[in-house]
Amino acid sequence: MNSFIHTIESISVWVGRAFGWCILILTFSVSYEVFVRYVLNAPTVWVFDMMVQMYGALFLMAGAYALAQDSHVRGDVLYRLFPVRVQATIDFILYILFFFPGMLALFWFGAEIASDSWRYKEVSWNSPARIQIYYFKTLIPVAGGLLIIQGIAEILRCWKAMRSGVWLDRLDDIQETEKMLT
Repeated sequence: MNSFIHTIESISVWVGRAFGWCILILTFSVSYEVFVRYVLNAPTVWVFDMMVQMYGALFLMAGAYALAQDSHVRGDVLYRLFPVRVQATIDFILYILFFFPGMLALFWFGAEIASDSWRYKEVSWNSPARIQIYYFKTLIPVAGGLLIIQGIAEILRCWKAMRSGVWLDRLDDIQETEKMLT
């Protein structure tokens, strides 16, 4: 079971790292736009659209990575004081009641939205450049699917912790400076 959980985590981490490059593209895009707008007085239409799509792609595809790294936001004022078995039970119940229904809805309705968008070859009405956005809308069900798969790994992790009283170690990746100092 451990190798199955870590395999799913490694997929989520790989996707998160791959889409993390969107930050670099965003940085260069913003720098380029600032330069051409304020130095050359020649603003572009397409850079803003590209920045919106890069940010959206990053936001959508980083969800499974955040879940795999346990770096999502959690209200853990009391939670962290509970024994591991209680934490795992709470997580297990919340995944079943809230996480999976939400992610199934994201996947199902996202697939409908993406399918319609591809059928119409949808373009952005908010952009003077009228860029194609059906490629981007495809990421909605993909992100939902990745979150469902990572959620299965989290459920298995909870199950294991409920039985053993110990959390399974997560795959190592980049850590916040705050965590490295403690």
